[in-house]
Amino acid sequence: MPALHFWYDFASTYSYPAAMRIEEAAARQGIAVSWQPFLLGPIFEALGWNTSPFNLQPEKGRYMWRDLERICAAMDLPPMRKPNPFPQNSLKAARVALCLEDREPRKRFSQAVYHAQFAWLLPIDEDEVLAAILDCQGLRAEEILAKSAEPEVKQALRSQVAKARQLGIFGAPSFVTSDGEVFWGNDRLDDAVRWQARL
Repeated sequence: MPALHFWYDFASTYSYPAAMRIEEAAARQGIAVSWQPFLLGPIFEALGWNTSPFNLQPEKGRYMWRDLERICAAMDLPPMRKPNPFPQNSLKAARVALCLEDREPRKRFSQAVYHAQFAWLLPIDEDEVLAAILDCQGLRAEEILAKSAEPEVKQALRSQVAKARQLGIFGAPSFVTSDGEVFWGNDRLDDAVRWQARL
C-alpha cells in the first residue's frame, strides 16, 4: 500500500500535534503512514539561521506558543509548554528513532518523545530520558542506545537530511505523498491525506 511519508524533527513544535493525529487521519482514508525522523538544523544552517525562526522573530514565536496552546486544548492533549532551552537538541532522539525500523515502535517512541519534551519539559538530549521512554515502550533501551551511537546510524541520519533536501523539504512537519507532492505544516495534514487518498 502506498504510504504518506511523515517527516518530523523532534525539536519542531508543530510536529507534536501532527504526530498525535496523523495515524487516525490517515486510517480514515485507508492510508498507511511512514514515519521519517530527520533534522532541520542542517537545513536551517544552509539558510544562514543558527536557531529556530520562532526565536529569530519574537512576535512570530509568541504567536506560535499561543497557537499551540489552542491546538493542544482542542485535541485534548496536555498543555503545550516551552522547553528551556528551545529548541532542544534532537540529534540523539532522531538516531534512536531510526534504530526502530518497524513502524509501530517508531511511532510510539516518537509520540512519547514529543510528550516528554512539550508536556513534561524533559531534556530529550539526555540518555536517561530516552532510556526511560524506551523502557516504558517495552524496548531494549541499553541495546538501542548503544546502536544509535554507531557510525552506520549516524550516517543514516545524515542520509535522511540529504533525502529531505532532495524532496524539497524546508520545515517540519512535512508530508510527502507517493507521487512526490510536499505539504508543509500541521495545518496541511488533512490536505496531504486527501491528496494521497486520490492516488
